[in-house]
Amino acid sequence: MGAAGFAAERGFKDLFNGKDLDGWTLVKPTGRGYVVENGVLVCPEDGGGNLLTEKDYANFVLRFDFKMSPGGNNGIGIRAPLAGDIAYSGMEIQILDHGHPKYKDLKPWQRHGSVYNVVPAKGDALKPAGEWNTQEIVADGKKIKVKLNGVAITDADLSTVTDPAVLAKHPGILRTTGRIGFLGHGTRVEFRNIRVKGLK
Repeated sequence: MGAAGFAAERGFKDLFNGKDLDGWTLVKPTGRGYVVENGVLVCPEDGGGNLLTEKDYANFVLRFDFKMSPGGNNGIGIRAPLAGDIAYSGMEIQILDHGHPKYKDLKPWQRHGSVYNVVPAKGDALKPAGEWNTQEIVADGKKIKVKLNGVAITDADLSTVTDPAVLAKHPGILRTTGRIGFLGHGTRVEFRNIRVKGLK
């Protein structure tokens, strides 16, 4: 890695050791849950559940690569509690092959990179199923930003979410700290190079 790359990565810590699920807690597992294959974290087609860090994170930059099977569906939980549906009790950033025919009737806030059911992604830089994507999620106070393959696709300011019905349905957007996690839904999605840097 060149000097510029090293500087850009300074302060990041690996969340996944490439060997096992040390440092993670699996909640509400289905089937095989999550497995490690050839140094890659996999939610298999016959698996799923919420795989959450054992530590809490408040403000942070999360970077990772992911690859989906056709029709892949997962999510990134942020500031998540251990209990409840994290899309509501915490926040879920969508991981979704939203161009697949089975998702032709999606709402805008269901597309990849959206804060699920709250803030829709504004851009689309998703590579075809079967190819690796690189994603960055920045959670800094009320600001949630998502960059996909170098393209900014979500720039949310949660302080602008004032609809009482949305706030009642999504108490998680008021949380200031919690777990980071993968929210699997029974489709194959692979993850690698998972690392985080805390922000003040």
